[in-house]
Amino acid sequence: MRLLTRLACAAAIAFAALPTSASAQDSSVRSVAAHFTAPEAATFSKQIEKDLAAHGAQVAMVFRTGRPRSDLPDGIAYTHGAFWIYRTITTADGRTLSGYAVYNLYAGDGHAWPKNQSRLVQDFPFDFTRGSAVDDVAVIIPSPEMQRRILAVVDSPTYQRLHNPAYSLVANPWDSKYQNCNNFMLDVVGAAAWDTTDAARITVDLKAHYQPTIVKAGPLMRMFGPIADSRLRTDDQNGPIRTATYESMSAFMEKNGLLEAAYTLSFARP
Repeated sequence: MRLLTRLACAAAIAFAALPTSASAQDSSVRSVAAHFTAPEAATFSKQIEKDLAAHGAQVAMVFRTGRPRSDLPDGIAYTHGAFWIYRTITTADGRTLSGYAVYNLYAGDGHAWPKNQSRLVQDFPFDFTRGSAVDDVAVIIPSPEMQRRILAVVDSPTYQRLHNPAYSLVANPWDSKYQNCNNFMLDVVGAAAWDTTDAARITVDLKAHYQPTIVKAGPLMRMFGPIADSRLRTDDQNGPIRTATYESMSAFMEKNGLLEAAYTLSFARP
């Protein structure tokens, strides 16, 4: 069966078998109003899968925003990124099939994990798409060699070792004190690119080679943010508030020959 056909079948089966518990997640479990209906999210997730398959991507980095763009700081268009990996997956009813599995870092769960602590979660394209607050996603397709290397990291103990559960919405990629979903992805990319399992070395190399996104925010956010929201911690920053975004990550990967393609994809509404 051709890859695109297998993906369409896999997405349809997965949607039918999966609950919608992750529908509002956006790096954290902060509840947001649903932008897509469940059928729309299923259709968009299949569209993304078919697009990745058309590019021949076994590993891709996909980004969404879980908040309206009017609520985001200037220069930040997407708030949550995850690895999409094409592989054999197991549905909720125990069947195995080929399709994209999504590897996320989420903060909090409303129960065991507080808002400023993260965990690694593997879910599915429907879960990811259901959490979007807009009609588009951004995509990074690493070079074929980087896809191979990233997959090797994900399937090794290094993947868990690179996870720092201390969470900040604007974690500084030049400092290892906190981590968010994009910083974690960047650390995985660094481990793959520099062939290392040493998180401290990755942070040093990122400071030398990676230019973070500067968050345009006044001193009030730095002073009062932690009081208003425990996820907004900035004591890892020295000067401007720096964080990892789709834009700065794709620029870094392109500059260093780690990129095959970077683009945005909009929902093809009927």
